[in-house]
Amino acid sequence: MAANDTAAAQKGPKSYFPSIEAKYGKPMSEWFAFLVPHTGEKHMEQVAALKAQGMGHGHANAVVHVFRAEHGGAGE
Repeated sequence: MAANDTAAAQKGPKSYFPSIEAKYGKPMSEWFAFLVPHTGEKHMEQVAALKAQGMGHGHANAVVHVFRAEHGGAGE
């Protein structure tokens, strides 16, 4: 399956993941691992941590949304 096929199949924030991986050169698993020490921080604090790594705001917001929803990133 081509990257465009994957993006078309995904909806919502995950639709950004192929672009994020291509633009920043890291798989999503590494971005989620980077956020683990930031578990429990506010959403925008987590976004700021990704932006400090060079990620754009929209991409960072998408990563944090999924991190909080599916990887326990809200710390609850």
